[in-house]
Amino acid sequence: MRGNRTHTKVALALFAVAVLALGACSSGGGGGAAPSPSPTVSRARITTTPKDGAGHVGITVKDVGASVAEGTFTSVTLTAQGGKAIPGTLAAARNSWRPSANLARGTAYTLTAEAKDPDGRTATTTTRFTTVSPAHSTIAFYTPEDGATVGVGMEVSFRFDKPVTDHRAAESAVKITSSGGQQAVGHWFGDRRIDFRPQEYWRPGSRVTVTFDFDGLELAKGIYGVQDRSYAFTVGREQISTVDAATQQMTVQQNGATLRTVPVSTGRPQYATYNGTMVITEQARQTKMNSTTVGLGDEYDIPDVPHAQRLTDSGTFIHGNYWASPTTFGADATSHGCIGLPDSQGGDPATPASWFYANSLPGDVVIVRNSTGGGTVAPDNGLGGWNMAWPAWTAGRAGG
Repeated sequence: MRGNRTHTKVALALFAVAVLALGACSSGGGGGAAPSPSPTVSRARITTTPKDGAGHVGITVKDVGASVAEGTFTSVTLTAQGGKAIPGTLAAARNSWRPSANLARGTAYTLTAEAKDPDGRTATTTTRFTTVSPAHSTIAFYTPEDGATVGVGMEVSFRFDKPVTDHRAAESAVKITSSGGQQAVGHWFGDRRIDFRPQEYWRPGSRVTVTFDFDGLELAKGIYGVQDRSYAFTVGREQISTVDAATQQMTVQQNGATLRTVPVSTGRPQYATYNGTMVITEQARQTKMNSTTVGLGDEYDIPDVPHAQRLTDSGTFIHGNYWASPTTFGADATSHGCIGLPDSQGGDPATPASWFYANSLPGDVVIVRNSTGGGTVAPDNGLGGWNMAWPAWTAGRAGG
């Protein structure tokens, strides 16, 4: 019995030592050496944007990319469904990558990135995602264009292809600054259009920068913006042309000085030209005009209208007219609402219409007065916002 007790004590002692040893190895308090990394596992850690399996992903270059820590990329590929390769840009340090251009909506993509750590061990990751569909996104078409030189009446206009219900989110995503110090304020025309303008015409020579970031914003329930851009335009000289329908004359002024007075022919009484302030939005050396496109039946069909410059969305132009008698201009109102200037078929550069076209810019102001029965052009018909008083304009921004 005594021998058994001795063996029991020895066994208990050995068990206690084992328990203590086990406690020391598993203690969270530390003291033991950290396990060394596996010699076969790369230390390069790759992160991709978006995460694998993501849906409704934005399409701008900032929405997709890859980066690596403790390593450098050896290759990054992005392919669209069907196998089309999407070009991208690798940073000089080879630690980040972005696509070179925006992606397509409603498309499945695969992003594969491979990197090596300083010891040459390779890490690879593959991410699959789908961009937001056209049905769940909206595109804004905007004017003017990047780098344009425009007249003092140009408005910055955004027109969305779907209704926007969160006006505040959309409006807040637009930032406009001018070297002339003017502040542009937005005005909503319904749920698809917002225009920005300063209280007075832009100052000549100023540079205006427009930055907007609709990307990822839920602009209506289940509808997301997908654009992110910054651009600039320059305001040229001030040109304001005033048409007096009572005398059928147009006076063209630049920077307050009269350049020329041109005879015109405005709209006949049943098709009177709008009164008010209009802005040139498009220019075409020659264009086709057909009365059916503006709801006037078979009134006219002219395939080669010269020196045409659009003033309203509803179809008002100031353009050359070669088919009317020369005695018409400065005397009779004969058009269907447009403002006609003497011209020749084929565009003689010596005609008044050719001269006016050559001296005009998108954004130049054309003011019509004394057009009997014409009414005042609506503020949303073209860039007619200058016809709205400033208090009414500012009341149309998000929140009023």
